[in-house]
Amino acid sequence: MEKNVLNTDLTGKVCVVTGAGGAICGMFAEKLAAAGGKVAVLDLNEEAAKQVADSITAQGGIAKAYKANVLDRANLDEIHQQILADFGPCDVLINGAGGNNPRATTDNEYHYEAKDIENCKTFFDLDKAGVEFVFSLNWMGTLLPVQVFAGDMIDRNGNILNIASMNAYTPLTKIPAYSGAKAAIVNFTQWLATHFAKSGIRVNAIAPGFFVGNQNRRLLFNEDGTPTARTAKILAGTPMGRFGELEELVGSVLFLINNDAAGFITGVCLPIDGGYSAYSGV
Repeated sequence: MEKNVLNTDLTGKVCVVTGAGGAICGMFAEKLAAAGGKVAVLDLNEEAAKQVADSITAQGGIAKAYKANVLDRANLDEIHQQILADFGPCDVLINGAGGNNPRATTDNEYHYEAKDIENCKTFFDLDKAGVEFVFSLNWMGTLLPVQVFAGDMIDRNGNILNIASMNAYTPLTKIPAYSGAKAAIVNFTQWLATHFAKSGIRVNAIAPGFFVGNQNRRLLFNEDGTPTARTAKILAGTPMGRFGELEELVGSVLFLINNDAAGFITGVCLPIDGGYSAYSGV
């Protein structure tokens, strides 16, 4: 397998990645394996998880897929026991499961625009169950895996990495539930970092800016491939003037879980945003 960019050595380390059937966390799983880790690939979509694990093993790495529901504590406990038997105790946990839902998204950016949009779903029309689902998936979907796997790491120099978003700092229009949930992840990262600071566990997060993925592609590009008006706004507010490439997330992940390079870093959320958070608009 290709070497990782920071020479982070995870040889013999057990790495658990939730949401690893997706493009971003599937890539993280592959990079952890390339660094020598034994990777547990967790995803609700068992077939997607298996494809990632098979790709890793085909390249000479060590990985196994597990069908996991991050909102089901009993299911996670069962998977934990399987991983202990297959690989041993967890050393690195990446909480990648999360996402938004159309039921928690408005059609209008500003309230006054509703009159100009046919059948507009406004803030007042947001579905309660949809909002609860988004909060649960992102917040409880991070808390429960930590409850299940962090016990393995006590006094063993373990690492927990959460996936936040630049929405946590500057909420985007239309997606109040997702923005709020990611803000909660930043706060939870700080709480966990403090809670485990004297127990041999570091807890950090990354906050990706704008990357094109399956979940947001329809918001960013029209069916004919041309950029939407939302894309124009994003790029105008990003000093580097482009979307990030998924590979540009890897260095930050490998750095933050590297106990030699980042051993005194805990409780931080690292923006990876092309300057978005630094730009005032003028």
